[in-house]
Amino acid sequence: MPFATFRRSILGIGNDQVYSMEVHNDSNSQESELELFQKQVFNRFHELSAATADEFLSLRWIRKLLDAFLSCIEEFRVILCNNKAQLSKPPLERLVSDFFERSIKALDICNATRDGIEKIRLWQKPLEIVVCAFGSQQRVMGEGQFRRVRKSLMDLALLMLDEKETGSVFSHRNRSFGRQNKSKEHHQHHPGHSRSLSWSVSQSWSAAKQLQLMANNLVPPRANEIAATNGLAIPVFTMSFVLMFVLWALVAAIPCQDRGLQIHFSIPRQFSWCTPFYLLHVRILDESKKRERRNSNGLLKEIYQIEKSVRHITDLVDAAHFPLTEEQKEEVKQGVQELSVVCEVCKDGLDPLERQVREVFRKIMGCRTEGLEFLGSAN
Repeated sequence: MPFATFRRSILGIGNDQVYSMEVHNDSNSQESELELFQKQVFNRFHELSAATADEFLSLRWIRKLLDAFLSCIEEFRVILCNNKAQLSKPPLERLVSDFFERSIKALDICNATRDGIEKIRLWQKPLEIVVCAFGSQQRVMGEGQFRRVRKSLMDLALLMLDEKETGSVFSHRNRSFGRQNKSKEHHQHHPGHSRSLSWSVSQSWSAAKQLQLMANNLVPPRANEIAATNGLAIPVFTMSFVLMFVLWALVAAIPCQDRGLQIHFSIPRQFSWCTPFYLLHVRILDESKKRERRNSNGLLKEIYQIEKSVRHITDLVDAAHFPLTEEQKEEVKQGVQELSVVCEVCKDGLDPLERQVREVFRKIMGCRTEGLEFLGSAN
């Protein structure tokens, strides 16, 4: 849908009526603000959906995804601030409160993602042993080196087991990014919402279930809700969808406790930003269906490269007979070189990614805290 079309009409859900923002919104500045927000969401996620196959779901791409989210939530925070007097009026109060409920679930997913990043870091030690044992500085490849590498590969295999098979050890190590704000919430909680305000996710916590709870009842606003809120129901829904979708993609890429992609949600077609989200959804699901990715720890490109290299080196080690031929030595060195490259990418990229996830946590928390203050002051 062209951006100009958004100014003229938004299709109403259920009756396919065309809703005009211009008729019901006297403030040109507010209308422009809302349109710009929709346009920004489209632009940022269109760029992500157009990524090449080499870049898609890489560490670099995930960082761009989080950059897009941080940009959107900051614009959304400004919209709330500029319209704080309207937040306590129905039906906007309910819509905003629902967004804040989803934000709580998002915070736990951020914590679980940090643990996934830590899990990848733990792979580094056995990987470094493999690289050093067969590195370019080694003139001789003897049986002792192969025994050392075989042990490291076994240690790595244990670390890379799915968390549900290893007692979810990371759930016990989880360190929250810091929920230090203990201010009272100024709105009434809706019954039936699953909440977790703990400092860490519990052993029974499930990323898949948390995402499904975020997706439940996430439906576009009706025409009467858009009219009653002077169009503000649209950015609230948009940000709720962006929040859910970005975390769904993050959980797909990074090792996470009870991660799963089969979350039931629909991408609304009546918004200008629907196409890039549809393309991203299809591309991520297509990656997950590839045979070599089905049992992976995550869809992150670097995880796939590590797993592929480790399988190859393991096969070479298991098949080794001494003395090695020159061809066997060269094959081992080539496999280790490929592993060394991806290890360096992870080593350089995981720290910036973790800082970004921390920033996402802080922005979500800050937006929620500020919004609750607006609701409280209005009441």
